[in-house]
Amino acid sequence: MRIHHLNCGTCCPMGGRLFDGRSDGARGHLVCHCLLIETNYGLVLVDTGFGTKDVERPRPRLSPFFLTLNNIQLRREETAAAQVRRLGFAPEDVRHIIVSHLDFDHAGGLEDFPKATVHVTAREKEVADQQRGGAFVGTRRYRPMQWDAVEDWRLYPFGGGERWFGFDAVRDLDGLPPEILLIPLQGHTWGHAGVAVKENDGNWLLYASDAYFYRGEIGGARHECTPALRGYQTMMEVDRAARLANLERLRALDREHGSEVRIFCAHDVAEFELLAGQS
Repeated sequence: MRIHHLNCGTCCPMGGRLFDGRSDGARGHLVCHCLLIETNYGLVLVDTGFGTKDVERPRPRLSPFFLTLNNIQLRREETAAAQVRRLGFAPEDVRHIIVSHLDFDHAGGLEDFPKATVHVTAREKEVADQQRGGAFVGTRRYRPMQWDAVEDWRLYPFGGGERWFGFDAVRDLDGLPPEILLIPLQGHTWGHAGVAVKENDGNWLLYASDAYFYRGEIGGARHECTPALRGYQTMMEVDRAARLANLERLRALDREHGSEVRIFCAHDVAEFELLAGQS
């Protein structure tokens, strides 16, 4: 397998380093970190970021609240479809998309790949369809028009499968190689999950998606998160106890198996730059 790290959406919220921990200007820099995996089963996308229809018609596809708060930079060249083409493939070559959760900045490109099977936890699809994502953000985070044309869903139970480094894991995803697993990580949303990918050298990548937001939350002797991102993830969480418990489990995984598992999240620009530079 070959893994490409893609940024499928840039956000520049007011606050600078209060968001990203490094910007000198007034605006921060966040990414939508997605994966494109070349497999013998066809191309596999992990999350999609923003899609071409979001670029063309940001309203009503995206909430005005989040468009303003996150200062979303909608760029056609950053869509997964455009980046797939730049790598020499066609969107029709993407046979599978694994969605960590159905938030607007993770599912916007689903309709750019009409031949793809979309894999997600059954719990996430249920709560997204019902707009149950929090009292204030529920109808703003989930934008059903981003996925209402998807015809081929594969829905999975939330846990109960064979364990992976102590975590529940959904193995044998329909039509996908056994090296790709769905790892339930509830808290940010009710059906939120990470995606584990076994690399050719036998080590693992764990895309933790929005289980955390800032590089300082994992690894090191002392954990930290920027004030603005701490507030943002608190606003977006649906189950604080579950989110924090899973964060502690990710920290333990990094301490105990950091040489075997590389953990990264969806929006940290430094993590993205490091991994994209290695791919």
